[in-house]
Amino acid sequence: MTLVLGIETSCDETAAAVVEDGRLIRSNVVFTQEELHRRFGGVVPELASREHVLGILPAVERALQTADARWEDVDAVAVSYGPGLAGSLVVGVNAAKAMALARGVPLVGINHLEGHVYANWLVKPDHWRPLTPGGERRTPAAPMFPLLCLIVSGGHSELVLMKHHGTYEHLGRTRDDAAGEAFDKVARILGLGYPGGPAVQRAVERLRDPKGNIPIPSHLELTRPWLRGTHDFSFSGLKTAMLRLVEGGGTSPVGNPSPLSRVVAAPGSPATTDPSRETCQLAAAFQEAAVDVLAGKTVQAAEQLRVKQILLAGGVAANKRLREVVLARSKAPVLIPDVDLCTDNAAMVAAAGYFRLQSGHVSGLDLDVKPNLRLA
Repeated sequence: MTLVLGIETSCDETAAAVVEDGRLIRSNVVFTQEELHRRFGGVVPELASREHVLGILPAVERALQTADARWEDVDAVAVSYGPGLAGSLVVGVNAAKAMALARGVPLVGINHLEGHVYANWLVKPDHWRPLTPGGERRTPAAPMFPLLCLIVSGGHSELVLMKHHGTYEHLGRTRDDAAGEAFDKVARILGLGYPGGPAVQRAVERLRDPKGNIPIPSHLELTRPWLRGTHDFSFSGLKTAMLRLVEGGGTSPVGNPSPLSRVVAAPGSPATTDPSRETCQLAAAFQEAAVDVLAGKTVQAAEQLRVKQILLAGGVAANKRLREVVLARSKAPVLIPDVDLCTDNAAMVAAAGYFRLQSGHVSGLDLDVKPNLRLA
């Protein structure tokens, strides 16, 4: 049995976790800063760094306590060293280096995006299969290679082919706004609050009828940015189209003037707790367009490459509509982490750290943060 302590501080969550053999979550502690940053409509890097300094040791202590583990039980320390906010990353990396040095265990630097991918390997204790007659404990089957992973978060929208552990072939990525960034901006335009992804989803769910349908008026349907012939994504145009509808300065895709500025909060206004039906319809129009492209390109690539499975990863993978559409359209099996494992957490870092450790990957104490790190 190998226990890996994972540490994650790439943005505004201070997280620590203990994972057994790269799969079983023994503990997963997340201290969120959402309330702190909500008043600013986004993450303030300096404030995030200070909160990480205050929270990192309590998070680690709680993770060990919850896992019923002692420092002597920890076999390695894994930590996100990029991409992310430089000041936030520094707190986690320095803490991990100190802990690894003090305990004399390997340090494993993990790409934050790789961590999101490995959230699909994680199993919660209540999901383990019952003991066999011989007393053997078995986990659900692991993802099967080759697989296609859609990584969608606040800063990334990437399609990645994965043939083995630790090997990634980029098929497509965003050319401008990432999906999560676009959700945040549209939520701000509509006055729905921060963080944008959950705020947009809540607004859309207000429209869902008893049959599960989400009605969207035809004059609000947005043109899909397919970028034909590539696996790349682009969401900047959708954001701009939404802004023009709200400001009333443009026209809808079918040429009708848009009077919606009368019923939608102006950009930068406080979040509305009771959005109008028109606001919810705008949110639904954007979400449907974004999800259509994300799911469509993912399923198309999976069929072309004949992969065995599709994985979803990243904060936007928590979106209910995205999960529904990918599952409905894909012929290949689809794996999606639980919602709490889609957002930033340390269990995913520990899982990735285990598999990196198994392949002999160990970082030195000169490990430095790389805010713009790419998945390679």
